Amino acid sequence: MKLFNKILIANRSEIAIRIARSAKALGIKTVMVYSEVEADAMHVKSGDESYCLGEVELHDTYLNIEKIIDVAVKSKCDAIHPGYGFLAENPLFVKACEDAGITFIGPKAHPMKIMGNKIEARDFIKKIGIPITDGITGDPVFLLEAGKTIPFPLLIKAAAGGGGKGMRIVRNEKELKNALESTSREAKAYFGDSTVYIEKFIEVPRHIEIQILADNYGNVIHLFERECSIQRRYQKIIEESPSPTITDDIRSKMGEAAVKIGKEIGYNNAGTVEFLVDKDLNFYFLEMNTRVQVEHPVTEMVTRIDIVKEQILIGAGNPLSFKQEDIKQNGHAIECRIYAEDPENNFIPSPGKMTYYKEPDGEGIRIDTGNDKATTIQSFFDPMISKLIVWGVDRKIARKKMIIALKDYIIHGIKTNILYLIQLLQHEDYIKNNISTNFCEERLDEMLSICENYKKETPYYAPLISYLIYSLNTKKDPYNGNIWKHIGYWRDLMNFNVTFEEEEEIEVFINRQKDNQIEFEISDKKYEVAVKSISGGRLELIINGEVFITYVSTEETGDAYISCNGNIFSAKRKDILAKEDVFSGAGIYAKDTTDVVSPMPGKIIKLNIKEKDSVKKGDVLMIVEAMKMENTIYAPKDGVVEKVNASVGDMVDSSKTLVEFKE
Repeated sequence: MKLFNKILIANRSEIAIRIARSAKALGIKTVMVYSEVEADAMHVKSGDESYCLGEVELHDTYLNIEKIIDVAVKSKCDAIHPGYGFLAENPLFVKACEDAGITFIGPKAHPMKIMGNKIEARDFIKKIGIPITDGITGDPVFLLEAGKTIPFPLLIKAAAGGGGKGMRIVRNEKELKNALESTSREAKAYFGDSTVYIEKFIEVPRHIEIQILADNYGNVIHLFERECSIQRRYQKIIEESPSPTITDDIRSKMGEAAVKIGKEIGYNNAGTVEFLVDKDLNFYFLEMNTRVQVEHPVTEMVTRIDIVKEQILIGAGNPLSFKQEDIKQNGHAIECRIYAEDPENNFIPSPGKMTYYKEPDGEGIRIDTGNDKATTIQSFFDPMISKLIVWGVDRKIARKKMIIALKDYIIHGIKTNILYLIQLLQHEDYIKNNISTNFCEERLDEMLSICENYKKETPYYAPLISYLIYSLNTKKDPYNGNIWKHIGYWRDLMNFNVTFEEEEEIEVFINRQKDNQIEFEISDKKYEVAVKSISGGRLELIINGEVFITYVSTEETGDAYISCNGNIFSAKRKDILAKEDVFSGAGIYAKDTTDVVSPMPGKIIKLNIKEKDSVKKGDVLMIVEAMKMENTIYAPKDGVVEKVNASVGDMVDSSKTLVEFKE
């Protein structure tokens, strides 16, 4: 067996750690790279060596070919694994590796170049007889006219991109211009190529992809399929294998089509051929990702094949160690992507500081993540925190296991999509597989309403009591100011006023306490509470005979978060003072809607206004980029711009007033 001595991993976070795990299992040393803001990140510590590339801008760090090659040469690496995203599908990076005498663990530049460009890929696919929809490529000016030749609705995406970045549906001519310009900007920012691609959009489609592996000796096999139809804004959020949609006959035909593409193009290493499948199970080539996919773990779980290990072995010059007939699908795997985002606020990114982090564990549960503790989620990178993968003997058991695992995944301090995922997996249409790539968008309001109602159904007294027991028992003093420490617990010792869920003030009485038995009185109702255990923020309580397991954490502001049955509640005791320097004016700004702030930390990439401009309610004021997403900020009302306090390129957060209006 041929092996590398040392590999540089040209990526970050969970995928860098994932690659290092397989490399180390083969006895191969690893070198990590990072930006200054990630100096303490988990992936930096996972390598045998690590090198800083620059401050934070992607063009100066993870997209800087010269710097990465220089590190690889200096650290005497004989190979580079690109992971996914960044330079993973950049032929220029492959060429730079070759020129430096370093093996690129991925396909050759030729198939990457063809498949990396939508128009070249489509021409190739048509020539070899694989089904495909009609489409056209060009710059925004050209496509504004040429795009009208394809009937609406249209799907617009970056010609040189992938992973759903910048993809948009346009249903009429009025929307076309802005969609083309926005997609072109994102394409330039993330892939270095502003070219845009348009194709006919298939209504009610399924997204099903085939994983292939190919060595350098002409051998190509597939590892079956993944169903990736649950998407939001063209980003997959739930993937599973096998697909509950296709038949064995269609599975075989799609696998054969993917292998044919790999052989005809002379492919080597790991790749994924993506198809759209219509309601009649006709399938159409969508694109080929010439790299390892984010969702590769579900395939690994059902085939028991380490895809990254195979990538490394193929890159080192080894032939495939198995044949097509050796590969079987065993059981069912589901992957959920855990994102730092706020579902209640249009899923805007939610970077910030975690106050609590706990992963689920158990047989058949896997977590790929760049975090091992409560940390700060930066606004400069993708909002994905982790991938949670479970395996079960069938889809029903895997789905139930995933719901339990999600409820046991505790993240405080920032917003996440965990509750949304829990409710989605329990939706009748998901259970019955009545889904498509439109599922999340079509049921947006319904799903948010389900999440809201589910939270209301949770007995509010459970998180409230949990918080009080935690705050009275914790040995930490995160507040710099439990007022009772200064004046003593006396007259009102058993009476607490608590702000619950940021708006409701609730008065709580503790009538008596003996050993681990406590009687609470809330709104004239009494609750007999037995404390079974308190450990590291985890509480196990028996309240009026019912068992509750909750998790509590606190911020320096005095605010607390309580997880209960998959929900997160907020609370704050009125008798606890926050540190005086916590806010320092930074988190407080005028609530008047004539002042506009950014809803999240990010970078201003477009500014549409200047002082003395007249605007109408709903006009686009600016676009803020955060976590690889463009977020549009609209005028809150009709008015005149009095002052603009920001410029294109500025890094901003919610502490700064960006635009001041007068009506």
